[in-house]
Amino acid sequence: MVRFGYTLMTEQSGPRELVKQAAAAERAGFDFAVMSDHYSPWLDEQGHSPYAWSVLGAVTQMTERMDLLSFVTAPIMRYHPAVVAQKAATIGLLSDDRFTLGVGAGENLNEHVIGQGWPPVNVRHEMLTEALRIISSLFDGGHVNFTGDHYRVDSAKLWDLPDQRVPVATAVSGDQSVQRFAPLSDAMIAVQPESSLCRAWDSATGGDQRKYGQQPICWDPSADAAARRAWEQLRWFAGGWKVNAELPGPAGFAAATQHVRLDDVTAGIPCGPDVDRIVKTVQAHWQAGFTDIALVQVGVDADPAGFFGFAREKLLPALREAAGS
Repeated sequence: MVRFGYTLMTEQSGPRELVKQAAAAERAGFDFAVMSDHYSPWLDEQGHSPYAWSVLGAVTQMTERMDLLSFVTAPIMRYHPAVVAQKAATIGLLSDDRFTLGVGAGENLNEHVIGQGWPPVNVRHEMLTEALRIISSLFDGGHVNFTGDHYRVDSAKLWDLPDQRVPVATAVSGDQSVQRFAPLSDAMIAVQPESSLCRAWDSATGGDQRKYGQQPICWDPSADAAARRAWEQLRWFAGGWKVNAELPGPAGFAAATQHVRLDDVTAGIPCGPDVDRIVKTVQAHWQAGFTDIALVQVGVDADPAGFFGFAREKLLPALREAAGS
């Protein structure tokens, strides 16, 4: 069965608003919530970037049913993988085993802040591979020592582990990353509805793992207002991940997207109150093989009660009916 989630987007909301959104998403009937983990927003217009792990801790206490995921954390520079394992285990305990650790190879936007430069993608993949091995060893319990090309771990142990091992979902973008990370992961994350990724992942893992996708939408009673808001906040997405992973800050994304038109954004993001258009857009993900789809409501703070009421009364029933048929 396809599950539908809500994205707690740290780039567009403050910490208190995010916690309120999580509670509202659970009441509206979303199956899970994912949270981005940023040091900086993509664009100045977004205006936020609280520490995701503090917010996740609060969210565990304001929700009871929804599964939770980091979407995604980069355990390569800003965070040492041993520290990520400790954070994930703690959230697993606080959430009563509702948490999945979502990881990826990161973006320059967030990782450059520690002043160590930004490695090329092949090195980042090497780093993530070592990080996954360290995290897995720590989840096994006991003391861990590790010496790799990129990390060292000296007698580390997680003293508070949940009874249920925290699953790890890894973000991938092509066959090479699938082949590298599928054997080290419990689930897949991708942001484009590409069936080739799902087929490759299923082939590498036996086909019984969850595959998480994400789709931005911009609900508003006015389609014009929704389109303008989507352009203001999400035009950065037009560059694609090969570009998005490399730019160092909001000024770079503003410059790179200065010629992105309103129509360029609305072509991929359904804007306004039309349920059928949203369903048709999201449908591409489950048809590609994704089992879990997280929605991003662009500019949710503009009218949170309106959006979550729309989701509860119209959008989620329509999505589940379409996915079930």
